[in-house]
Amino acid sequence: MKVADADILIVPGWQNSGPDHWQSRWMEKMSTARRVEQDDWENPDLDRWVDRLVETVEGATRPVVLVAHSLGVPTVVQASGRLARRVRAAFLVSCPDVEDETRVPAMLRHFGPLPLDPLPFHSWQVASRTDPYCEFERAERWSRHWGTKLLDAGDAGHLNTESGQGPWPEGVLAFAHFMKEL
Repeated sequence: MKVADADILIVPGWQNSGPDHWQSRWMEKMSTARRVEQDDWENPDLDRWVDRLVETVEGATRPVVLVAHSLGVPTVVQASGRLARRVRAAFLVSCPDVEDETRVPAMLRHFGPLPLDPLPFHSWQVASRTDPYCEFERAERWSRHWGTKLLDAGDAGHLNTESGQGPWPEGVLAFAHFMKEL
C-alpha cells in the first residue's frame, strides 16, 4: 500500500510530540498524515484518549494506518476492539510499561493493564533495548501476544528527540517496508 492511499494517523504519547520529534517530521512529509489531537496532553485520561482516537479513525475517508509512539501505543491497544473495522494496520513505537511503577509516573499507570489479545489488524512494534520506560523483554512478550512483528531498535533509548532520534531515518525505512506489506 502506498502512503497516498491511506489516512496516516499520528498518535503521540504523553506531552505530545514536539516539532523536532520524528512523528511531527513524518507528518510534515506525508500528505495524508494528520495528528490525533488530544484535549489535554499533560494529564492523559485513558477513556478520553481512546474516544478521541476512535472519533478520528471514524472520520477517515481511506484505509487507516496508525503510527503510535509512547503512550499512544497503549491508547491504540486499549482501543483496538473499537478500531477493528476501520484500521488496516498499526506501527507501534516505544510502548511504555504502564504496569511498572518503577518506570512510569503514577498518572500514566491507568492506561494499563495492557490487553494481551491479538490485535485485529496488521501491526509491527519497534522497541529499544535501552528504553528507560520499558524492558525489552516486556516488548517481546507483548509482541507474542498481540501478534505483532517486533523490530529491535538496539541502543536507541525511548526513540524520541531526547534520545537523539529526531528524524529517525531507520524508522522511515522500517515504515516503508511496513507499508509494502499491506
